[in-house]
Amino acid sequence: MSHAVISCLHANLAACEAVLADNDQQGIDTITCLGDLVVYGPQPNEVIDLISERSIPSCQGCWNEDINDGLNACECSYPSQLAERRGHRAHHRAAERITKENKAFLASLPMTLSRDRWLFVHGSPNSQHEYLLPDMNAFAALERVETAGADTLFCGHTHQPYVRELSEGSIRVSVEKNGNDSDLEQEMTLPMRRIVNAGSVGEPRHR
Repeated sequence: MSHAVISCLHANLAACEAVLADNDQQGIDTITCLGDLVVYGPQPNEVIDLISERSIPSCQGCWNEDINDGLNACECSYPSQLAERRGHRAHHRAAERITKENKAFLASLPMTLSRDRWLFVHGSPNSQHEYLLPDMNAFAALERVETAGADTLFCGHTHQPYVRELSEGSIRVSVEKNGNDSDLEQEMTLPMRRIVNAGSVGEPRHR
């Protein structure tokens, strides 16, 4: 069975239709979306309707949360003041356009989805606002996957697609006993773990 993972649609209907058409042509059986259906693009309602009509399971995403909880709920970091102003304008534009029914749909989306030992999140298992960048510290990256109880973690949010394999990882815990010079130390070796970032359908960083 083939499975497609998409993320960060950002109200870009033309891009969503193109990606879904490509999936259909390839005979993809199931699709999972990692959130951020809205903001920045011009057609938030149409994108939400498309995902809903096709019954594509989706995580919530930080901008989906922002639309319901208010500006800056996203807690997204911006590379510049110009980018921040653009984000604020995009929020206000989307908030005015999205229907009441679609806002309720966004609010109903879960923070995470799971399938066997696969975990689907928008940002990270800790927070949908956290960026799991490809050069993240290896121990921290392994910790995110392992503590979530997953073999493979699918994420988006960064708009940078990548696959990162974390092999031969180990976690060492040292416990200092009170009044005793000796420490209790344990080390656990972990099997292969993997992080897959799906990039962005609606606003890829590579344009």
